Amino acid sequence: MTRQAENERTAGGPLGKAIGKAKEVAGDLTGNETLAREGRLQQAQGEADTEAAVADREARLKQAEADTRRETVETEAERERLENEVAEELAKRRIEDDRRNAESAAAQEAERKRAEAEQQRRAEEKRAEQSVHQAEQAQVGASQEAIDLQRAARQAEERADRIDPEEAS
Repeated sequence: MTRQAENERTAGGPLGKAIGKAKEVAGDLTGNETLAREGRLQQAQGEADTEAAVADREARLKQAEADTRRETVETEAERERLENEVAEELAKRRIEDDRRNAESAAAQEAERKRAEAEQQRRAEEKRAEQSVHQAEQAQVGASQEAIDLQRAARQAEERADRIDPEEAS
């Protein structure tokens, strides 16, 4: 098996970090600098994998929270819309019942309620859009952080390869 094939099979995350530490100690004890270096590289990769996994979990959690907030806002807006529809229907019935005595006053009240419902609906839509925008921004930030961590891991590996170019071939 070639060194490249062995490197491709190395474990990442906490297990890879532990294996890397063991390789480093074994290499130091036996004077095998290649094994010690491989252990250090594997530890660095394990740390990067762990950090990337944490960042990914955080991003997914933030997205789930944002989705929940958006759904709550949408549900509340729908509830208010239905309440306003019921209120409007009741107002129409009152208008019909009291038409001879207060048709003008009832029509004005229904119009005021419709305008208020529209204003509330617009405000809820705006809040929902803001929540979605914030969630998207949080997701973009978490994705960028994960990319930065992966880039740092690659750079560490490239520095290690420059230190020991024989290992890279």
